Amino acid sequence: MSVTLQTPRLVMRRPQPGDWMVFHDFMMSDRADAFGSNGDLGKIWRSFAAELGHWEIFGYGMWAVTIRGDNDCVGLVGPWTPPDWPETEIGWMMFDPKIEGTGIASESATAAIKHAYDVLGWQTAVSYIGHTNARSIKLAEKLGAKLDVNAKGPTPDTLVYRHPVPKGVIL
Repeated sequence: MSVTLQTPRLVMRRPQPGDWMVFHDFMMSDRADAFGSNGDLGKIWRSFAAELGHWEIFGYGMWAVTIRGDNDCVGLVGPWTPPDWPETEIGWMMFDPKIEGTGIASESATAAIKHAYDVLGWQTAVSYIGHTNARSIKLAEKLGAKLDVNAKGPTPDTLVYRHPVPKGVIL
């Protein structure tokens, strides 16, 4: 199953092997410090392979975010549920600093959250964020997520932001 989401400005598609270089370049940059790649090519390659594999195994995963009319991936956003994750997560990473402040991250994350509840049938969604990742904390709060101090993240130092149920979704 491969679902494409569309918003007024975006097409969110399944990641493709051709997205490797933009992912690689982002993960090798200082912008990716919060993701723990630390410039380790092996970790970065395995992380990208996990993005592709998540779709193969679960039938869903983080979408490659593209601007309408352009198939170039500018980020990854969406459901992320590795077997060792404590809860169902909506994750995001925006590759191009030029799109910061444009609302693309919030537009794509909003679509992903709605899909997780409406289509995947999730009862809850969180975002796991590193303590120093101010951009992600700001986005989570903009989306209406609240810090859940009682929830556990995949590592002890991870903040857990719980997303509200989108309007119109009946649990």
